[in-house]
Amino acid sequence: MSSLCRAPRETDFARFPDSAPIVIDNGASTFRIGWAGEAEPRVSFRNIVQRPRHRSSGETVTVVGDTDPALMKYFDCTRTSIRSAFDDDVVYQFEYMEYILDYAFDRLGATSEVGHPILMTECECNPSFSRARMSELLFETYGVPSVAFGIDDVFSYKYNQKLGNCGEDGLAISCEFGTCHVVPFLKGQPVLGACCRTNVGGSHITDFLRQLLSLKYPYHVANFTWEKAEELKKEHCYIAADYMSELQIFKNNKEEAEEKTRYWQLPWVPPPRDEPPSEEELARKAAYKEKAGQRLRDMAAAKRSQKIADLEEKLSGLEDLMDHLDGADESQTTSILGRSGYLSQQEIKSDILKATQSLRKAKGESNGNEENADASGADKYPLVSVPDDMLTPEQLKEKKKQILLKTTTEGKLRAKQRRAEEAALREKQEEERRTENPELYFDELRARYLELSEKVDQRKRQKVNGNNNSSGAVGRGERLNAAQKERMRLLTTAAFDRGKGEDTFGMRDEDWLVYKKMSKENEEDDDGKDDDESELARIASKIQVRSHSLAFLFMMSIFSYLRFFGEVKNTKTNCIIITRRFPVQEVDPTFVNKHDAVEPAPDPHKVRPLTADDFKIAIGIERFRCPEVLFQPGMIGVDQAGIDEMVSISLRRLLEDESVKERLCQSILVTGGSSLFPGMIPRLESGIRQFRPYLAPLKLVRAADPILDAWRGAAAFAASSKFGKQTFTLADYREHGESLFHRYNIVYTL
Repeated sequence: MSSLCRAPRETDFARFPDSAPIVIDNGASTFRIGWAGEAEPRVSFRNIVQRPRHRSSGETVTVVGDTDPALMKYFDCTRTSIRSAFDDDVVYQFEYMEYILDYAFDRLGATSEVGHPILMTECECNPSFSRARMSELLFETYGVPSVAFGIDDVFSYKYNQKLGNCGEDGLAISCEFGTCHVVPFLKGQPVLGACCRTNVGGSHITDFLRQLLSLKYPYHVANFTWEKAEELKKEHCYIAADYMSELQIFKNNKEEAEEKTRYWQLPWVPPPRDEPPSEEELARKAAYKEKAGQRLRDMAAAKRSQKIADLEEKLSGLEDLMDHLDGADESQTTSILGRSGYLSQQEIKSDILKATQSLRKAKGESNGNEENADASGADKYPLVSVPDDMLTPEQLKEKKKQILLKTTTEGKLRAKQRRAEEAALREKQEEERRTENPELYFDELRARYLELSEKVDQRKRQKVNGNNNSSGAVGRGERLNAAQKERMRLLTTAAFDRGKGEDTFGMRDEDWLVYKKMSKENEEDDDGKDDDESELARIASKIQVRSHSLAFLFMMSIFSYLRFFGEVKNTKTNCIIITRRFPVQEVDPTFVNKHDAVEPAPDPHKVRPLTADDFKIAIGIERFRCPEVLFQPGMIGVDQAGIDEMVSISLRRLLEDESVKERLCQSILVTGGSSLFPGMIPRLESGIRQFRPYLAPLKLVRAADPILDAWRGAAAFAASSKFGKQTFTLADYREHGESLFHRYNIVYTL
């Protein structure tokens, strides 16, 4: 037993004789142990077990019952969970039961063996197997001389019968932790053949409340522990007299619903207010920023100096190599080129030019457009100007490839130049047409604009929706043009063909056309759709300056009229001066360029600072919805009867006439921890009346203490003379074995 589980002992066994019985109320929620004849149990704790590890030593300890949170911080509980020895109020995990009994007897004062008779409570119709295992544990482990078992509901009913709360004939409705029972009594004895049971109890209410709050406030799930949900259940939950009417109140009547809502404020610390920084803080930040900037500038300057030094060293080496080659004959030139790794002097000159340009760029000097234009061909295609007899077979293949790419690039440049000349000619012709008839010219521009706009929009819709794609998903193939698709196909084919068979690529001149198709530089910069978009933008820009052009022509006509009468001398100059000083509208008000219009970007989501209301948990409809599972177990997926219907089922199982049933209904005792919900008795009464004849007598009463009456009734019975007749000893157990428990039940002779 871990020291964490130990507590000061309540009493000493030496004060009690060996014949003094020990009374144990082994409830699924709470374990209570004490001496017979006393009014209160000596020890009471939660009937649970935990096995956490110590954070520093890693030792596994056993924690039984309630624990101190201040001590639990030293243990890692993430790999363990709360364990119970019960399943629907039946003990089935006797390993945990042994831990619990060890802790209970230790708290009671036992040293090695207990040596006292034991009276232990159990649920209705407890399986004989569970009772036999419990007896074996008590006899073999703790040396108990004799044991007796009794039903907790019967003890509670008999105890309240002595207090005058119920009669000899009646019903006991027990709302316990994991189950609910209805037991009829005739002449003071329970009729177990007519009892009824539903596997819904207080633990299901707690779990349901925890689930509802976790769904309602998912960002506070860590705060909804089982213990906190149990506390909220006991403090705020109640039984609705009419469930549907209560729901309507929360749906329609906001004022009354607000009155019935309870709030739980979680810990919340207001965020610090943002104050403007002081002058010292601003000065400090500015100095730090300047220092960091200076550090970066120094690093950049050092890097630039190192780069300049490396480039100068490289350029010097290349120049020395060229000087050496200039003074050597043909045989020496081939040997020098082989040692240096270059193929020709042209390649060396290309590297010298590159190094010179990089050096000038590093020093911040201008390279000159002429040098860039002259070097572009030599940089990209150094083998083109080298004779074939000076190249190896691999270099010849590379030379053919470079010749093809160079031809393609030069063709593209000539095509661009030709398109530029055509565009200039088109602009000149359009200017002449605009001058002759501006209105007709702009009408034609508008028609052309609408045509191209519809074409571009249709292409964009196909790009978004995909071609023949009903699902609307767009694959990569649908976003590529024809040239890109062909290049992807060639690259894939080349990758799969690598290493398969003999490599004969390059034997034919047609093979080199593949590089032309695979090269990204070969793609048209202004393909069909780009031409349309460029033309659309050009037409839009011309339409937008329509009003300015018309105003200029109007003023030209006015000044021509004034010039005729000698008022002005230079018509065009004055028009330009006036239009610049007093600019007219430069955009046609009737034209909207929808392709240039940019939708306003949505405001970025601003994180709202959290307030105390964000940490306030409202418990409204959950107050009566969770306990409603006792009457409607189907709300949590349990297909069984509610506690009001269980009374009708139990009465039907009694083979008695109606007069006996009426007598039973006049003495109904409600016990168990879940019977403490406000509104339980009125709701039970209204529910039972639905199954009883009209105006049939009915009386319900809550037990004097629904929680402790079972233990007090057992303690009173253990102190009476009848207790010794109902026990069985270790010798009886060894003689009869488990067959002893098939015919044993204490409740028949109470």
